[in-house]
Amino acid sequence: MSEISYSKAINNALFQAMEMNSYVIVLGQLVDYKTGVFGTTSGLVEKFGSERVQDFPVAESLMTATAIGAAMTGMRPVLVHQRIDFMMYSLDAIVNWLSLLRFKSNGKADLPVVIRAIVGKGWGQGSQHSKNMQAWFAHLPGIKVAVPATPFDAKGLLLESIFGEDPVIIVEHRSLFSMTADIPDFPYRVRFGQAVVRRKGKDVTLVAIGPMVPMALRVADQLANESIDVEVIDPRTISPLDESAICKSVLKTGRLVVADASWQSFGTAAEIIAMVAEKYGQRLIANPKRICYPDSHTPMSASLEKIYYPGEASMASTIKEVFYSKSSS
Repeated sequence: MSEISYSKAINNALFQAMEMNSYVIVLGQLVDYKTGVFGTTSGLVEKFGSERVQDFPVAESLMTATAIGAAMTGMRPVLVHQRIDFMMYSLDAIVNWLSLLRFKSNGKADLPVVIRAIVGKGWGQGSQHSKNMQAWFAHLPGIKVAVPATPFDAKGLLLESIFGEDPVIIVEHRSLFSMTADIPDFPYRVRFGQAVVRRKGKDVTLVAIGPMVPMALRVADQLANESIDVEVIDPRTISPLDESAICKSVLKTGRLVVADASWQSFGTAAEIIAMVAEKYGQRLIANPKRICYPDSHTPMSASLEKIYYPGEASMASTIKEVFYSKSSS
């Protein structure tokens, strides 16, 4: 075990995958720079050479199509999109090729492409460097979507994706890159569709996704001092989604809050609430609530950012509202 950061865990996974399999390649803008992409690709080109670690110009559609073509020839490409916002230029390749090939080939062709999509937050990045489109991609049949919230999961889900046979988009939140934890030095895999209970509780189920997980754990500890016992569920992947783990917790607590670092409307939080309501709506003690971003683009100024992003106080307030309220049904 070693204590390393989230970004170093990604770097560690890439090193180990490339050492284990010569068909693993890394593509993307600046992946061969000494500093790497926020440190996640540092040292790769020195170890494995420029044929396996290839820089690209600012041409998102080109690099995504290249990764798809490489996968068709038997390679296992890991494509890095430094900003998920500009990854949108490659939507045709993702929607009409990456997600469709297995379906169109009647299961005879696989595209083991892994896309690392990075979401920015804070530092005055504004609306063009901070959007989170995880629900867009989870809506597509044929693509798996992971949202790792810890260094352990960042490494394990990346290795699982690289050596799987499905196209995968891993949504990485830049605000987590400095988080540290003890993780195994050896390669390991975290399976898709297996949520984890980060904190056990009996009063309220709090499903927290990605960067909302650390905040959820802090708030849960705070509310324990007020005799509110919050169970924190981290889905780890949203496509597939571990519905059974979420429902098991909700059946125990009777209350549901979903915290998602994305817009409120038509998102992952809404899907989770709809799923629970359809299955066990009559078993809920209180109406479920969402903790998400406003349906507005991210402001640039630091003072407005503080208002825009949900904080610990607003999360605690929402949980207490659900805890003390009764269902209208």
